[in-house]
Amino acid sequence: MVVVVLEEMRIRALGVIDDAVVELSPGFTAVTGETGAGKTMVVTSLGLLLGGRADAALVRIGAKAAVVEGRITVDGRSSAAVRAEEAGAELDDGALLISRTISAEGRSRAHVGGRSVPVGLLGELADELVAVHGQTDQQGLLRPARQRQALDRYAGDAVAGPLEKYAAAYRRLRAVSAELDELTTRARERAQEADLLRFGLEEIAAAEPLPGEDAELAAEAERLGHAEALASAATAAHTALAGHPEDPEGVDAGALVAGAHRALEGVRSHDPALAALADRIAEVGILLSDVAGELAGYADDLDADPLRLAAVEERRAALSHLTRKYGEDIADVLAWAERSAARLAELDGDDDRIGELTAERDALRAELGELAQALTDARTEAAARFADAVTAELASLAMPHARVSFAISQTEAAEESAGIEVGGRAVQFGPHGADEVELLLAPHPGAPPRPIAKGASGGELSRVMLAVEVVFAGADPVPTYLFDEVDQGVGGKAAVEVGRRLAKLARTAQVVVVTHLPQVAAFADRHLVVEKTNDGAVTRSGVKAMEGEDRVRELSRMLAGQEDSELARAHAEELLATARAGR
Repeated sequence: MVVVVLEEMRIRALGVIDDAVVELSPGFTAVTGETGAGKTMVVTSLGLLLGGRADAALVRIGAKAAVVEGRITVDGRSSAAVRAEEAGAELDDGALLISRTISAEGRSRAHVGGRSVPVGLLGELADELVAVHGQTDQQGLLRPARQRQALDRYAGDAVAGPLEKYAAAYRRLRAVSAELDELTTRARERAQEADLLRFGLEEIAAAEPLPGEDAELAAEAERLGHAEALASAATAAHTALAGHPEDPEGVDAGALVAGAHRALEGVRSHDPALAALADRIAEVGILLSDVAGELAGYADDLDADPLRLAAVEERRAALSHLTRKYGEDIADVLAWAERSAARLAELDGDDDRIGELTAERDALRAELGELAQALTDARTEAAARFADAVTAELASLAMPHARVSFAISQTEAAEESAGIEVGGRAVQFGPHGADEVELLLAPHPGAPPRPIAKGASGGELSRVMLAVEVVFAGADPVPTYLFDEVDQGVGGKAAVEVGRRLAKLARTAQVVVVTHLPQVAAFADRHLVVEKTNDGAVTRSGVKAMEGEDRVRELSRMLAGQEDSELARAHAEELLATARAGR
């Protein structure tokens, strides 16, 4: 059941299209028209809605901007709807409205569900909604990497499971190898760094500096260097405060304060204010006495020993040697020592780390070898089923003798250490395993299988691609398929079979085909014709749905270039009848 349907697109000022609405069928829609009428603009418009590259050259001459709007019915539970809602988009009655605007200057804007979004979001939604196929996509199918992706997609969980484990182990191996390379290639630098750190730590340990020791020694050196001046000043200050013992008549600060206190003591009872002043003077006397005592003790304890001063200066010189090399002060030196000890432990542990990483690398290589073998086995099994299914489809596309197969191989590693062991051999490997996958085609009996790039003509390649998508539709369906000139190089009976297979594909998905073949268009559920006006533009009325007699006339034009040819009309009616009977 199709849960995603592109209902319609409105295209304005894009290429030859002035303003047109393209209404699509949920089944098979064919888009036809004269050469140059603008059929390809339908594909281009859808590409823009799906996040394709914006080009100012697409804007119609004289217009300020080109605008493409699309309405897509989506299941609200689908991953595309959930991703759009995460970006702030809102569903409109079960439909997602998408628009893309390209200015004449080349600027591009995108909107989803009424919300401006990065253009990249359109590409994310496209991965869930639409598979686009045109001539450039056929070229993509020629690349072995794309062929491997196609095979993995078809194989499903049989490959997806081991591939997920393989990818995780591969990423870990890259990380381990990078760290191991860095450790081994920088061994000399690390050894030199360790020697320098070890020397510095030994030098600091020999000195045994203490926190704050440099500041304490600086203060002591200053005091010892000026011991005589300090002692003389302390003695003079003591004499001024307490007097000289050999001069009992001398005036000193203590005696003067004591006299002041006595003068007030006798009258303090008469005035509380004066009593408070007397108390304060008494406090001053006590303070003077204490300071005088400390000055006497300071002078007696002051050490003027020159030997101690020499020892202090020697110690300061040793500490200064450390601060010149390892920090501004001893605190910085000790911090450097702590950091360096940790770094040295790390460097000394690198040898152990190298051993651990080497063991892990070898274990990862062995694990990757086992997983790569599992991938090879799963791909080989899926390749046989996939090739048989595509070959059966080609038989229905007028290639009854063609056979498709896969070549799955590995390339031996130049050095055993550079590869992983798969099937008893050391082989090259990458993020997706060790397999090289290539799709081969033998177009007729006796022809050797060759890469489809070399073994298929343009028409055959178109049919191979269509057969691949029909097979995919049963294994991993995409809601909408868009084919642009996929029937190029095909005609006659083969063209009828292409139309029949497209109709089969449309049973489980929406299919939009831009075609020039009446045999293909006859199978469509909805037939749209792109027509230009006399001035070369495609207007709103320029995209018409062909029904009844109009459809017969359009098929006649495509068959014979003459809408009114009786023979062509008869052939067109026969095509329609064949298509109805062959659905």
